[in-house]
Amino acid sequence: MNEIKIPSHIAIIMDGNGRWAKERGLNRTAGHEEGASTVRKITTYCANIGVKYLTLYAFSTENWERPKLEVEFLMKLLEKYLKKELEVYIKNNIKFKAIGDLSRFSKSLQKTISDTEKKTSVCTGLTQVLALNYGSKNEIIRAIKKLNELNLEVTEENLESCLDTAGMNDVDVLIRTSGEVRLSNYLLWQNAYAEMFFTKTYWPDFSETELNEILSEFSKRERRFGGI
Repeated sequence: MNEIKIPSHIAIIMDGNGRWAKERGLNRTAGHEEGASTVRKITTYCANIGVKYLTLYAFSTENWERPKLEVEFLMKLLEKYLKKELEVYIKNNIKFKAIGDLSRFSKSLQKTISDTEKKTSVCTGLTQVLALNYGSKNEIIRAIKKLNELNLEVTEENLESCLDTAGMNDVDVLIRTSGEVRLSNYLLWQNAYAEMFFTKTYWPDFSETELNEILSEFSKRERRFGGI
């Protein structure tokens, strides 16, 4: 790994669970379950190589439009995942953080999210961030409202302090799986100077090897941030 530059912040749009399942003659729920296993695998790998933040698009503000049974399954899967992963987080010194408007979730799920954040707050390695009921436009609007409530001047610094990602580095590497090439309302502010990678691999099949290949390519890129 010496020749590879490790980014501080990787963000991933985890796409393709449903198509992965469909191509195998399985229900979409099977794809989500397999995708959860990939989350564990990639998170652990990022923790081991020294990534500081890994932000994963788990459930968007638009995902409520999916079939009711699928949404209910996703909510149960999320709660089950967090409870099961707590031991993995602590063992690997991983801090958990949720971003997004959590108020729409059940009280039980909100408590599980809060408990997981508290129990991993002492961890000092990677921070795994799950974007839950998250949409970047919604986040920016909420941040502006917070600015007004605090009577703060509208500056980049003040707005960033009111975003869900306050205190975190901007995204260095943005990855989207499944072949789609768009941001889908994900971290629009934080991705301003991200290096973007789009792979045709469905999320359940995304591997440490492919991530390593992306990081190798990232290391070759010259980031000018608008300069020369």
